[in-house]
Amino acid sequence: MYDDASYYAFVPSAYAQEEKAAPTKHRRKTSLLAQPNESAQANGSVIGGTSAVQDSEGESRGPPKATLSRRAQSYTDFQHAVRTVLRTESTSEGHEKKKADEIKDDVDFSEWYESIEDDLLEASHIDYSAYQDQLEFTESYLKSLSSTTSATLDILSSLSQSFGTVEAQTTAFQKQCEDLVAEQHRVTRLADNIGENLQYYSYLEPITRRLNAPGAGNFVRGREFSDMLARLDECLEYMTSHPLQREAATYRSRYRLLLTRGLTLIRVHFVGALRDIAQDVTKRIADRQLNDTTMSALLYAKFRVGASELKETAQEIRKRAVVPEGAEPGAEAEYQSLMNELYTSYSATRGRLVIPLVVKKMADIAQAPSTSKDLVAFARNSIGYVKGVCSDEHELWRDWFEGEDGLYDFLESVCEPLYDHLRPRIIHENQLLKLCELCTLLQTRYMRDQDEELETVDLNQLDFSTLIQSALEDAQTRLVFRTQAILRDEIENYKPKPEDLDYPTRNKQVILPSSKHRGPVTSGRKGSITGISAPKDPVIVEESDSPSARYGFDVEATFQGWYPTLRKAIWLLSRIYRLVNSAVFDDLAHEIVHQTTLSLHRASILIAGRSMTTDAQLFLLKHLLLLKQQIVAFDIEYVTPDVSFDFSGVTSTFHELRDRGGLFDPRNLWRFVGGGLLPRVVENMLDAKVELDGRLRTIINDFTTSAAERMTHPISESARSKKTFDATIALQKTQELTVKEVPLLRHKLDEYLDDMRTKETLVGAVQNQVVMNYEGFYEWFAASKRATGAKVGKRGKGREDDVWDADTFGDWAEEVFEVKGMGKSGLNGDQSRSQSGSRNVSGSVSRNGSM
Repeated sequence: MYDDASYYAFVPSAYAQEEKAAPTKHRRKTSLLAQPNESAQANGSVIGGTSAVQDSEGESRGPPKATLSRRAQSYTDFQHAVRTVLRTESTSEGHEKKKADEIKDDVDFSEWYESIEDDLLEASHIDYSAYQDQLEFTESYLKSLSSTTSATLDILSSLSQSFGTVEAQTTAFQKQCEDLVAEQHRVTRLADNIGENLQYYSYLEPITRRLNAPGAGNFVRGREFSDMLARLDECLEYMTSHPLQREAATYRSRYRLLLTRGLTLIRVHFVGALRDIAQDVTKRIADRQLNDTTMSALLYAKFRVGASELKETAQEIRKRAVVPEGAEPGAEAEYQSLMNELYTSYSATRGRLVIPLVVKKMADIAQAPSTSKDLVAFARNSIGYVKGVCSDEHELWRDWFEGEDGLYDFLESVCEPLYDHLRPRIIHENQLLKLCELCTLLQTRYMRDQDEELETVDLNQLDFSTLIQSALEDAQTRLVFRTQAILRDEIENYKPKPEDLDYPTRNKQVILPSSKHRGPVTSGRKGSITGISAPKDPVIVEESDSPSARYGFDVEATFQGWYPTLRKAIWLLSRIYRLVNSAVFDDLAHEIVHQTTLSLHRASILIAGRSMTTDAQLFLLKHLLLLKQQIVAFDIEYVTPDVSFDFSGVTSTFHELRDRGGLFDPRNLWRFVGGGLLPRVVENMLDAKVELDGRLRTIINDFTTSAAERMTHPISESARSKKTFDATIALQKTQELTVKEVPLLRHKLDEYLDDMRTKETLVGAVQNQVVMNYEGFYEWFAASKRATGAKVGKRGKGREDDVWDADTFGDWAEEVFEVKGMGKSGLNGDQSRSQSGSRNVSGSVSRNGSM
């Protein structure tokens, strides 16, 4: 019975007694936030603890002290309480039994029963009473627990509010601390910035005392001097970047003066050290005679001893001699003048030592027997010596300075003795071959190849081409002058000799390569004279005067058959080719070709007066073909004609009107426009190639036309205009003349031309012109027949005394002319294109013989 009820029973007194005997190891540790409440824990009553909590709550309005309520009793506590009750009941039952044993009669029993009747009634309700008591106790406990919980919640709420207040106060305090820390940092930075800015102002006094102290020049050698200059640069940069600071401009100007003072001390030290070395070397040279080896060691080894230290010192000036950003083009750096003084001092010192030796050497070379009269030999020896001196000076310069500023100005002064001897010799040199050899020597040995300029160039090497460029320009100028003189004297103003115009006799005179005499040599070929064949490819005559073996044929014999002006023109072009600037060469080449063409044309006119017109035409044709063939090798570019305005007509017109008194007459306005008031546009020079092609077309047309007119003279317009003209007889005469003239034509062509295709092309052109002339005659003949009502014969020869039609005459002409390789359709450019110079003619001749 008690087992089930004991689970819910709770006796405070028993629980309190058993709790005192329970071990303390099961109790929880008091929280750090909880305040000790020993009075409530010693009582053992939960209700009392609750009332204590309620009493403590009313003591203060502030946050209560943190406490922890006693934990709920466990099942073990209830078991101890039940056992205590059971022991008490067993003791009471024993006592009652003892009283029942004392009953002896009914009266005792009645008394005993009456005494225990209430107890029995109560005993019958004991379970219910116990359960009721248990419920009441539980109700009381729960009420006390609820009140305790509410009080605890109130305490926690007040704690939460207190914690919120503390958090807000803590946050405000943290913000105040952060503001204080930020302010501290700001003040610290401000102090640091002030100290950093003040240091740029604090350098002024110590640096001023250092630079103005006696013996400040000795301070230049130390490392501290470079650090001081670097500090001055920092101060100047700071003052420039902070112009709004107070007295920044004043300090900037003072620092600038100190920097200038320091760099000036460097210059004084550099110049003094250089002067001491030069005096030592000069003294040793004056004391005793020295050979070349000792002289070289003294001039160069002595100067290399302290060069590295002075180079570092001079570098302090050089790295500050920089043009500032945003400066105008051509502006000079602020301290460039100090650096130029170092260059000038070094150049003057070295010049006093080296230039006298160069002058002496140039005089010795000029007086030597092998070089005194030979321009090329003198140039080779003198330039080679000067190049060696310049190379040594270049290496020494690199030991003293960084970069090449001022170097080539100094080297040009070293080269002045060379130019003093070389330039007069070039000016007085009249031999074109010597000038060409000199230009070749300078270009091949000393000048840098133009094709290699785009490649990587070693900047540490001497560019001697810059120093020798003036000599090359002098030689080229003299070469161009001599070329123009030869062009004027031997081509433009050439006076031909009688033997130069003796054509066709001159074609029969040849020089055999194996013989030493000149004389006519006849050929075994029928009706022709064997001449020396012209070269199939263009000839470029270079260094040797007799390049016969080089080209596999006798050039002298080949040139012997050429007109002197043509021979001189090709010789001039081959000499100056690649020796002068391409633009200059193009101008000269066009002028040479132009004057040569005019000279050949004048010669053809003179030959026509001395001999037959055919000889003059073939002479001009041959030489123009040779000229066109030879100039292909020289890559002559097109030259824009020189356009000018001729105002001579305007001047003459005004003078004429003024003399007549009609200068202000309105009627003369039309005469102004049409009579020469406007200036004329004059082209002083056409493209030489275009001019040459035009003259070739003209001479070919003239040759074919004149040859065809000789064959078709009986049927020409002048012959048809006569009253006694008979078409049949004229046709027969034309046939006879054609048969007679064709061999003569081929014979003439063989005398002047050697290329078979060129000759056949010209014969075919004459044939076509003859057929065209006959076609014109036949059209006139057919028209006259139709006018009289007579019938015109159809294609076919018909009777022998009848007039042939044009096609029949053309077939007959092909049999007579026997043009090799030519079809019935006449000439075309593809079939008649020659492999040599004749390709320039055959591809340009049309069916009617015109170009």
